[in-house]
Amino acid sequence: MPYVSTRSWRLAPPGPRGGQVGGSGRSLSRRAIVEASRFRHAGGERETQIEQIDIKNYRLFKRVTLSDLRPLVVVVGANGAGKSTLFDVFSFLKDALTQNVASAVAKRGGFRSLVSRGHNGPIEITIKFRESGGRLATYMLRVGLDGATTRPVVERELLRYRRGQYGKPWHFLDFSRGSGNAITNEAAYGQADAKEQREEYKLESPDVLAIKGLGQFEKFRVVAEFRSLIENWHISDFHISEARPSAEAGFAEHLSTRGDNVAQVAQYLYEQHSDRFDLVLKSMRDRVPGIRDVKAKSTDDGRLVLQFRDGTFQDPFIARYVSDGTIKMFAYLILLNDPKPHPLLAIEEPENQLYPDLLHELSEEFRNYARRGGQVFASTHSPDFVNGVKLDEVFWLVKEDGFSTAYRASKHELLVKLLREGDSLGALWKQGFLGKTAP
Repeated sequence: MPYVSTRSWRLAPPGPRGGQVGGSGRSLSRRAIVEASRFRHAGGERETQIEQIDIKNYRLFKRVTLSDLRPLVVVVGANGAGKSTLFDVFSFLKDALTQNVASAVAKRGGFRSLVSRGHNGPIEITIKFRESGGRLATYMLRVGLDGATTRPVVERELLRYRRGQYGKPWHFLDFSRGSGNAITNEAAYGQADAKEQREEYKLESPDVLAIKGLGQFEKFRVVAEFRSLIENWHISDFHISEARPSAEAGFAEHLSTRGDNVAQVAQYLYEQHSDRFDLVLKSMRDRVPGIRDVKAKSTDDGRLVLQFRDGTFQDPFIARYVSDGTIKMFAYLILLNDPKPHPLLAIEEPENQLYPDLLHELSEEFRNYARRGGQVFASTHSPDFVNGVKLDEVFWLVKEDGFSTAYRASKHELLVKLLREGDSLGALWKQGFLGKTAP
């Protein structure tokens, strides 16, 4: 029988500097948490990567599984097939972690609007990922309504992985409605005859995720890794109108989800990572006719504006006078050349406002980003973009009887055969070979 401590700790939300939240033990610094999420593999160092997603009773997804996920995942499907819903699952998990489950549900119109039509729940999301020791870990979150208050609560939150191929899984974290237990002797995992040692904890509220509190402590390494994975997801909501205006001069290492700090990030890359900025400029010169240089220029009133220099003219153009496509391509290149890639980057329809001939190269930019450590999910309606991806990177969604079903392109034998014979995936998609999803 596993040892279970009778102590109960109350965990408050993480402090602004990631300090201790209760009990004893050392808390992890931001740097330590991020570094904990990396592991070695044959090609070098890689961020923790999602390998499978299972979704139940979440809007259009009554029950959907996407398995054997690659570093680059491309999702296609007709309007209303569930592409945006899939990306919202990522946003929901991040909102539930950084705020709480009740806030994440309310942001989406309430539980009845979020749960699949005709069902009462619970909503269940399961993520399988490789932790830093190389083992396949499983995180499951089940969300339902409290019978007394009708407030969304965590019905169950579980993090587990298995000892070897046939060993019994250890439940490193197991919580329900604000209380539960976690293994405290994680370092002993995998040792012969090792027994779980657990301690009981009580959270601040039944709608708070346990990974939010426990993920701060170094003795909960796998919990910290998964918390870091979600915290650092980048779900793009890019708006060209917000990338155009001048911005307050300041320091920004990473592009925001809406792109409103692109000038600050460009300045940061130029000053601190000139090699990455040179790659951005080279790609801009290659892909946007006439562009010779791009700079973030300080104004007299302490703001930054982007200036685009066209080789034909002596004076540069400021950002608000260049095309939507030029701004968007520059912002994407800034994002994709981040020296520290996000563990997950999710972008819907990256082809919008971009010239079709650029999309094949953009898909390769996404793959290069994934090779450097950041898993990429992209949805698209563009055959030109799809022509740049591999068959095993593509899933298509089809709405059937009111709910979405996911299919993997590489499981389609006829598609495999036609591609081997020289057909392009984009052309086959236009001809209807990816189900009823033709663009």
